[in-house]
Order: sequence, then structure tokens, then C-alpha cells
Amino acid sequence: MDSTAAGAAKTGDATAGDPAAGDSGKSDWPILAIDRQRRGSLVDQIVAAIADMVNRRELRAGTKMPSVRQFAKSNGVSTFTVVESYDRLLHLGLLSSRRGSGFFVARGGPDAPQQPVLVPAGAAAVDALTSDLYSGQSDALPVGAGWLPPEWYGESTLLDAVRHAMKIPARRLRGYGHPLGFPALRQHMATTLSDELFALEPEQVLLTHGATHAFDLILRTLTRPGDVVLVEDPGYSNLLALVRHHGCVAVGIPRGPNGLDMEALARQAAAAQPKLMFVNTVLQNPLGTSLSQAQAHRLLGLAEQFDFWLVEDDIYRELAARGDASLAAMDGLRRVIRIGSFSKTLSPVLRVGSICASTSLIPELVRVKMLAGLTTSEINERAVLDAISSRAYRKLVERLVLQLDAARERALERLQDAGLVPLARPRGGLFVSAGLPGARCSGRAIAEKALRAGILLAPGEFFSLAPPGQAWFRFNVAYAAEPLLLDFLRSQS
Repeated sequence: MDSTAAGAAKTGDATAGDPAAGDSGKSDWPILAIDRQRRGSLVDQIVAAIADMVNRRELRAGTKMPSVRQFAKSNGVSTFTVVESYDRLLHLGLLSSRRGSGFFVARGGPDAPQQPVLVPAGAAAVDALTSDLYSGQSDALPVGAGWLPPEWYGESTLLDAVRHAMKIPARRLRGYGHPLGFPALRQHMATTLSDELFALEPEQVLLTHGATHAFDLILRTLTRPGDVVLVEDPGYSNLLALVRHHGCVAVGIPRGPNGLDMEALARQAAAAQPKLMFVNTVLQNPLGTSLSQAQAHRLLGLAEQFDFWLVEDDIYRELAARGDASLAAMDGLRRVIRIGSFSKTLSPVLRVGSICASTSLIPELVRVKMLAGLTTSEINERAVLDAISSRAYRKLVERLVLQLDAARERALERLQDAGLVPLARPRGGLFVSAGLPGARCSGRAIAEKALRAGILLAPGEFFSLAPPGQAWFRFNVAYAAEPLLLDFLRSQS
């Protein structure tokens, strides 16, 4: 905990006159609905609940918070839990502290964005479910997961590549590997991307431990706590949490079936002066839609006008249609930073991603990469190179696209038969998102019930900055037509 929070916590305990009347336990402060049976920390639940109250304007700017001791007593938690919760809320910019006076809901300017901070109301539920969503070890039906059945990836191609990579020359076992990543893979990527999208040199490619590592390096390099970062709403859940973790102010730009709300983007960019924006140009997660060429041009124009970086999450490019918009190709990596990954066409287990950026930005990204974890795994990178340069790889991707197309149409049909309404109709990719209009409870609550029934769902709360207006879910099309899932969904309406 930083010294400001520690000092405020100490003075807050001794302060009378805040919403709680002394230490008698009698208070006008609402008692939070803390569930001690739920997986995930009490701190996460408290932070999510208070953030939700602030976002809903139930707690107004300038409202004085209870002292640490009073909050702990009224909610039956330890003072250590409250101190950590208040400290995190300070870091997020939701609370401010005044030495000798205690904690207050932070004030916002007249042009403050409507959804200024990323703390989904389902944060505690995310903690309870995400380990299963990413580990692949759960026995539950992985309807909400981001990976495909192993046989869809072409197991023999991948296993052959891994075996070949393990035959690494003995002389390569002496060092940590190149800071930029395995040179031969970077050369292959530069050649391929230059042929298909935009001119690129190997020195402009930085390899990472997957796309999430790339997001982290970019945030570490280009932002400081308090900077405004634009994100798509709904958008990729791990990215949203990572923006919050770095202390940045996340401002959501609505994304729907027709792409980004460009008017909202222009208003927020003018008011908030963002440092950067993350965007899925093609096959967006979770909606599965792609930006039109016209929208991509408008987006680049706004980034130029308001002087912010565009980080293009392009990990689904190989599954998209040829000719779909590419910000990196339009911009030539002047203002655009492109993130790639091999987890959607090979396997997420290899953990190899990439950053393509201007020659002026790459050295600073390399410096931060070295500080945060030295280099990346050359064995993994060798395996990826062996796989993507094999004759079988292109046929593997073509077959995967056909399988996904068939599974997506089947999933849309079965989900609609079960009473769900698609949020959009994707033209490609892994995901379909659909709402359950007749649901009697939130998507988060339904997901927790589904987990007990052996089904792993990804509710809309995972992907949204504010609680969704209806229960909806992101479905992996490879598993979305299973009778177990469809029977469960019918029982919830």
C-alpha cells in the first residue's frame, strides 16, 4: 500500500463525522452483500461493489466514506481488507484521500466520461470462473472458452513442430535468446506480412508471451497511472482488467453489430485526451464483427486529430476474409501498433505473440520487455516457425475456417431455437454472442449456476465496463450446439 493510502487509513480510523455515526456500529452506510462462499477475494467484491455504486451515481463525487474501522465493523470484515480495498479504489481514481479527514468519492470534471473506470460489477465472478476459462483443465463443457478442440488445430503438425524445436543446437542453450525474439521467426513474419498486408522489417517485430503480454508491454511503455485509455465496450476481458491494473482510466467506446460508435469516439477523444486506444479490427472478441474500410479510415483520422496511439489487436487476421480492413496496412505503423498471436490457428499452449511497431518505438518496448522478464522462449518460437513454415499449415488454416463457418451457422440456429437473440451475426471467427431476453437473473448468476451444472459460460459482465442491461454470453461456436448447453439455456428463460 502506498504512503498516502496508509496515512489516510490511519487518520480515517480516528475520524468521527463520516457516514457512520461513531464506532457504535450504527450507520447510514449500506451493508454490502459480501458472499464468503464465493471464490475470489473479499477485496475484489468490495472494490466491485463500490465502483458499481459510483458508476450508478449512488455515491456522488465528494461523498465522505466511512472510516476503515467503521466500514470493517458494519460489513464484518477485517480492517486489513478495508485498507487494501480503499487503496485499490484510490489507485483506480474512484476515491481520494485527505490527510486528517479520511476518504472521499473522487470528483470528476464536467466533461468526465460516463463510464470512467473499469471495474465490472461481475469482478468477483470473473475471479471465480476465469481460471477454468483459461486453464483447459476443467471437466466442464468449455462453451465460454477461447480455445478450440485440439483436433481442429491439426495435432500432427503441431506435435511434429514441437519435437523438431526440441532438437535445438547445444550452442543455443548457453544464453537467454535474442531480446527481440528468435530471429528466423521474425524474418518469416516480416516476409509474410510484407507480402500480405504492409511493408515490414524484422527489426520492427518484437516477440512476446502471447497477446496479453504484448498488451502489458505497451501499457507499461506508453502509459502512466491516470492516463485515459479507450477500449471497446464490450471488449476483451483480460485487456480490460489489465488497463485497470496499470491504474489507467478506461473509457468505453460502444461497439455493436455495425462496428464502433464513431460519434461517441469523437466526443470522448475530445473530452478525455486519451493516450491510446485498443481495437479489434477484424472478428472482434466478443461480438465477432469486423470494421468496414470506411470506419477504419475514420478511426485513423480521429487518432491523428486527437493525437493518440491505436493498438490493433489483430490476432484473428488469419481467420478473416482477405481484403478486410487493416489499420496497420493503412497507416504503415506510424500511429498504429499491431499485435499478433498464433494461439487461434496453432494452439494457445505455445504462448507466442508479437508486436509490430515503428523503428523508433521498438527499442523502448524491448527495454521494458527485458526489465519485466528478460527474453521469451526460443523453443516455443522455434516450434511456431516450424509449424507455420510447413506445407501443411496453409491447408490447416483453410480447413479451420471451413469448420468454423459450419459450426457458427449451426450455433446461431440452435441458440435461436433455444430462445436466445444474437447481438450480431459474425462473418467469421470463433465466437457468437447472444442474449437471453427471458432470463430471471443476471448473466453472472446464470454462469455460476451453469458451472455447477458442468457448463463453463462467459457472461457479458466479463466484457463490459458497466453491468449489461440484459443477460448475454459469448459462445465458442465449437461447443455452442451441445444438447447439455441448449437444455440448460432453455431452463433459464
